[in-house]
Amino acid sequence: MWRPLLLLAPLLLVLRPPPEAAAGPLSTSTCWIIDESGRRVKLACVNWVTHTEVMVAEGLVKQPLDVISEGIASMGFNCVRLTWPLFLVTDYNLAAVTVRQSFLSLGLNESVAAILVNNPSLVDLPLLQAYKAVVRNLGENNIMVILDNHISKPGWCCNNTDGNGFFGDKYFDPDVWTRGLTKMAGMFCDATNVVGMSLRNELRGPKQNVNDWYRYMQRGAEAVHAANPNVLIILSGLSFDNDLSFLSRKQVKLSFSSKLVFELHWYAFSNGHAWKNGNPNQVCGNISASVMRRAGFLLNQGHPLFLSEFGIDLRGTNANDNRYLGCILGLAAELDVDWALWTLQGSYYLREGVLGMEEFYGVFTYDWCKPRNATFLHRISTLQSPFQGPGLISETKPYKIFFHPTTGMCVVRKSLLVPFQLGPCDESEAWDYTPQHTLALKGTLLCLKAAGDGENVNTGVDCSDSASKWELISDSRMHVSTKMTATDGGRLCLDVGQDGSTIVTSSCRCLGNDIRCDPESQWFRIIDSSRAVVRMYF
Repeated sequence: MWRPLLLLAPLLLVLRPPPEAAAGPLSTSTCWIIDESGRRVKLACVNWVTHTEVMVAEGLVKQPLDVISEGIASMGFNCVRLTWPLFLVTDYNLAAVTVRQSFLSLGLNESVAAILVNNPSLVDLPLLQAYKAVVRNLGENNIMVILDNHISKPGWCCNNTDGNGFFGDKYFDPDVWTRGLTKMAGMFCDATNVVGMSLRNELRGPKQNVNDWYRYMQRGAEAVHAANPNVLIILSGLSFDNDLSFLSRKQVKLSFSSKLVFELHWYAFSNGHAWKNGNPNQVCGNISASVMRRAGFLLNQGHPLFLSEFGIDLRGTNANDNRYLGCILGLAAELDVDWALWTLQGSYYLREGVLGMEEFYGVFTYDWCKPRNATFLHRISTLQSPFQGPGLISETKPYKIFFHPTTGMCVVRKSLLVPFQLGPCDESEAWDYTPQHTLALKGTLLCLKAAGDGENVNTGVDCSDSASKWELISDSRMHVSTKMTATDGGRLCLDVGQDGSTIVTSSCRCLGNDIRCDPESQWFRIIDSSRAVVRMYF
């Protein structure tokens, strides 16, 4: 059930530098979250479950708390969305229950023995004090925390009839909820790493309606702000947090400003088996457009959008998840939204009656000793830093870069004498996309040119021919295509060569209705960036 400290070495391999602490309380400026100095702070979070029946942060029987926090930081996350059940702070009978008693009451006797080895200082703390200890330890590792009221009655979430879905449900009394939010917000007034509160996860069920959403979410927001004016207020939508479209017709009215964030959830299974059973370009285009209609429009209204749950089966065997991931990473890079991956835990104490259930969406392995899928972590690492926003090092106007969602890398070139290839996005060239549909290296007369089917792309000074004209085609808007004709008479698209790195052009794939094709090596998102430019050819 548990592993001793001497087996932890693989976990501590640093994949990214430890996160820096944010400067003071966070606020919002247009669609960005900023610190006290006005600099953009991008939330790159991972979810950590504490809302199930045990009401103890998962994994504490597997590893010491500090080792888990260090592991979170080593994977590049600067933030944890830490879930909690409402009754933890509103049910006085639960307030006195200790960690030991909670495990024993559920028949988890072996868990008590394991937590005594890995976290002996926590075992006899009341549940709420143990929760505070987790928050405090995350802060000691410079990790920000979003307190997420995930559910009322402790247990697994969610379905339409579980009594926790909407105001007025069996376990969801609005008055009790407001009191709970007030207590939780006040309890963490002095915790500087608690930067936000998500008022309620995945509103849903037959009682959901827009009028009550405004009525109670505004009340909850005011209650949290009154108890703790230092935290961001994060509001979820309807239909399992898939729908915020009603905000296009009516704004939220609050007594405070510059603190409001909206959250969205987006999983492959939200659309059934559409990704597996449809043409990838068409499915990506259709669902991306739907996401923009349901939530993405808020960015244009000047509100930050927090993609607070997304994720995949990290075994890599789920075709639906695998196809969805390239699409969502491309859109997330383009919009440069804040996000929280589902999920941290590689296993649960007890989930839906199953002892020690493994979580295949979890970034930790079952024993919490190492990352489950290092390739996936590398793939999302570029999105852990902001591309845009106030206070970035670069003082230039935004420029374009080519982001390749399948690898998480960008198109780079170490010098004018070597081919373009995939590499770190921080080493990307700065490009301009001109009205003439040329892709020009910023500050030069050089533009991107195709040489032919299967040939390396290069640059040249004659930008008037068809090999220098580039358009975004296909429903996914991620095929960067030249008008140069391929050997089969079709168009050529940017692609990754057979060596897995060099950038070439080849016949564009999956532009029709074929559901069996795989276009992802040809998926490039041309996005705006204001990061410090490593190479600009002046």
